[in-house]
Amino acid sequence: MIDTGALTDRLLSIGLNEWPEALLPMIAVRLSPSGHGDFSKWQAILKALSADLERRHELLMGLSPWRKGPIDVGEIHIDTEWRSNLKWNRVKDTIAPLKGRNVLDVGCGNGYYALQMADAGASSVIGIDPTILFVMQFLAINQYAQRDNIFVLPARMEELPLPARKFDTAFSMGVLYHRRSPIDHLSELRQTLRPGGQLVLETLYLPGAEAFARTPPDRYARMRNVWLLPTVAELTVWLERTGFRNIEVIDQSVTTVDEQRSTEWMRFESLAEALDPDDPTLTVEGWPAPHRVVFTATSP
Repeated sequence: MIDTGALTDRLLSIGLNEWPEALLPMIAVRLSPSGHGDFSKWQAILKALSADLERRHELLMGLSPWRKGPIDVGEIHIDTEWRSNLKWNRVKDTIAPLKGRNVLDVGCGNGYYALQMADAGASSVIGIDPTILFVMQFLAINQYAQRDNIFVLPARMEELPLPARKFDTAFSMGVLYHRRSPIDHLSELRQTLRPGGQLVLETLYLPGAEAFARTPPDRYARMRNVWLLPTVAELTVWLERTGFRNIEVIDQSVTTVDEQRSTEWMRFESLAEALDPDDPTLTVEGWPAPHRVVFTATSP
């Protein structure tokens, strides 16, 4: 499980002195049989991975579905739903260099991007995600990656002791549209950044030149938890209103079925089933197909 001693030392080294007392009891509860009905099964998989090399493929498959990647664990190639390397390649050379920086990765999933951040020279990466399975996936990956400067914690943004303006860079990729109050999310992100720190925000947007946002009445691309879809102009207003400066759009793209698809490691429906079969520029509900934008912005 998570080395809480090493985690405490890392948080204190960043200057997050209130975080251990607030987060460690919560982590202990969530990473336990009372925290999730499948926890004991997943824990057994982690224990077996270190000893049973012949069953590695089967054991890792037991942690499905795998969403972000691709990931290599030993000789096993995990072909995840998302080819997240494509998104990372669109971002990595345009953001402020990560070398020596302390990074917060909000909605980090299984830690795929955190691993890329560490490879780019980040001093430490604290990832948070409420999905226990994703935390267990990272712990499985890290048995082989052996990164002592990355921690993936089972926590939500609103559970962090804020303000805590200690991070040099904060990432929020694929999170904003899942939040009922996107303005609150942006405000919370600003409260994690030191003065002059950089936000990297990746999210869905609606095409259009005007500043507006719309709420899907039921689903968007078969997702129920999409609350508000803004235009790029509206996103810019949100960032300005929450105090960010030096706001820039560094990438815009349309998600394709080459980037997000079902695989052996994620057998559920994916993007192909969410698009109109007669017009793939639309979702099955009639909304524009997923357009994604990446912003950078500076905390005052």
